[in-house]
Amino acid sequence: MSRTSVTVFPSPDAIGEHLAERLLSRIERARISGKRFVLGCPTGRTPRPVYGAMARQLAEKPQNLSYLVLVMMDEYLVAVSGGFGYASADEPWSCHQFARVEIADRLNAGLPPARRLRDDSIWFPDPRDPAAYDAKIADAGGIDFFILASGASDGHVAFNPPGSARDSRTRTIQLSEETRRDNLQTFPAFGTLAAVPSHGISVGIDTIASAKESAMIVWGAGKRLTLTRIRSTERYEPNWPATVIHECAVGEVLTDTDAAEPLATR
Repeated sequence: MSRTSVTVFPSPDAIGEHLAERLLSRIERARISGKRFVLGCPTGRTPRPVYGAMARQLAEKPQNLSYLVLVMMDEYLVAVSGGFGYASADEPWSCHQFARVEIADRLNAGLPPARRLRDDSIWFPDPRDPAAYDAKIADAGGIDFFILASGASDGHVAFNPPGSARDSRTRTIQLSEETRRDNLQTFPAFGTLAAVPSHGISVGIDTIASAKESAMIVWGAGKRLTLTRIRSTERYEPNWPATVIHECAVGEVLTDTDAAEPLATR
């Protein structure tokens, strides 16, 4: 039923190399045109092959990343006086630390300062004013490309749980137990489920769907269910948020043989 194309690769690394080449080319074309390239980014296991491939390709052929902007999807929150604040950026599971260590530091390695991704070009939603994030994205001309990932157990995207409305935008969310269990598996440094924060701030379904182009990355045998759910419909289904890929103006699913058996391989 799916109206969104599905491409099967032999491995997660093959997905990473393919998408990294496309993104770096798009980033460079935007720079040449004097425009920023606004890239929506998740954290966690799923996008690691993409960021790793971008770093390897930049090491072989350096280019200017000073026109790149990263729109990060979400961050864990902790209780503070008067509401919620970011979890400490020093925590190994913090999305701020992931963005700094696993994306920015790796992409910038070997680039001279003037050509690096700048610290102020890595954006996060502010729990004190979530709606300002969507306004900031709109003022930047929108997200040019959104890398997407899906939770294995309930299809969550960013911190959007099942039941998230199609018109939802950036907001503070109470994390479902399924999301927290997935995140415990992604970041064993949490130690126990009780240590995983109960709230987070996240872009909404409409924030994601408004991107000019998106790719949902689905790899590994543990993601077979989410791939099946995505392929079984042609529109957004609130009970499986990963189906938001069907709402994107230009969307695709990039998967591997472990997740996609018995689909044909690229």
